Amino acid sequence: MDRIKPRTLSGFMELLPPAQAKMERFMETLRRCYSLYGFTPLDTPLIESAEVLLAKGGGETEKQIYRFTKGDSDLALRFDLTVPLAKYVALNYASLSFPFRRYQIGKVYRGERAQRGRFREFYQADIDIIGDGKLDIVNEAEIPSVIYRSFTALGLTKFVIRVNNRKLLSGFYGMLGLTELSAGIMRAVDKLDKIGPEKVGAILREDLGLSPEDAEAILRFIAIRGTNAEVLAALDAYAGKNELFDTGLSELKTVAAALPAFGVPEGNFALDLTIARGLDYYTGTVYETTLTEHPEIGSVCSGGRYDNLAEYYTDKPLPGVGISIGLTRLFYVLQEQGMLSEELITAPADVLVLPMTEDKAFALRCATVLRDGGIRAQLYTEQKKFKARLAYADRLGFPFAAIIGEDEVAQGKLALKNMRSGEQRLVSPEQSVIEVLKVIAEQHGAKVIKEE
Repeated sequence: MDRIKPRTLSGFMELLPPAQAKMERFMETLRRCYSLYGFTPLDTPLIESAEVLLAKGGGETEKQIYRFTKGDSDLALRFDLTVPLAKYVALNYASLSFPFRRYQIGKVYRGERAQRGRFREFYQADIDIIGDGKLDIVNEAEIPSVIYRSFTALGLTKFVIRVNNRKLLSGFYGMLGLTELSAGIMRAVDKLDKIGPEKVGAILREDLGLSPEDAEAILRFIAIRGTNAEVLAALDAYAGKNELFDTGLSELKTVAAALPAFGVPEGNFALDLTIARGLDYYTGTVYETTLTEHPEIGSVCSGGRYDNLAEYYTDKPLPGVGISIGLTRLFYVLQEQGMLSEELITAPADVLVLPMTEDKAFALRCATVLRDGGIRAQLYTEQKKFKARLAYADRLGFPFAAIIGEDEVAQGKLALKNMRSGEQRLVSPEQSVIEVLKVIAEQHGAKVIKEE
């Protein structure tokens, strides 16, 4: 029989057990942080009707989507978590309570060219707050606090949440008489970090047909820098000339004023007029989060305010605000940069129970006592030599091994070996629970990312 060579498709990531344990901890941390803010978990199908998924798509989306037929059904794999959310809210509108706050961590699929750090199958971690007709501006201030708490819980401290407002930008372009070109201008400005001001200026002049004076005015406006107070003071000089601009400035001031009360230090957020977000459906506050010591990674969390989430599925106005973390890409880059903690317990259990006798009844009871005490315990029953059993425990990184031989059974105790220090003590099953919990509590509390 011909053997098929095992392989993983390009653009799909599979992790070895220790790395997978860290990825699971990554997601567990985010779920815990999201839950602190009253977001409810949601899971939507991987496969949807292509008509539903492509309602807001076309263009690049249609080129990248995985689409197939099954019988008479035209189906597709979801390419993000936002469109399925829109469908879900429209479908379940009568049963939901608003504002509807949900988080979702799930895989999405895009048939784009696979390259370093970019995948065809990847996890996204999203939160969204959806209003029924209206949504208070304070929600737009709360989103950065969720980002801040989530990132610090993961172990990141050197990051900045960059905040802007699309109304502010649209209003400024309106002052220049460029309202009809505002969407194209924002898409060009959104490329500033990647291609620089000279190339953005060239796009504004050559592709969009702006005059050199208007292009220069735009570049000068988005180059406003300083502390958050200094940026707001500079923007005040433009106030009173455009109603939309004034609305955006007022919203930006509200968000900036609320962030400290939400516990976000000023060092971790910045008002940045270059943040535009290329997607046209953003209408208010927009966010991008970058790692200050790894700017080459680009944005690791982005999103913003939109006026009508589900306009393609219902005539009810459903404004919202949300953000998305490209979890697989972020995890991949952090792993590549050596930023994932080695202190985390990545073993499948805290204690490896090693029965050395033919009668395993006492070993089974010991494993049960450990589990009843909240300790993960794995029973090893393979007929291997003692040295091979300990090597197994060491290789998988078990913090403890519980060795149970004839003498231990006779005394009703177990030999508890600390695999890191090599120390071994004879204790009762109940005492082993106390000993293990005392040692592993700190390791279980370790963050996913190395302390900076």
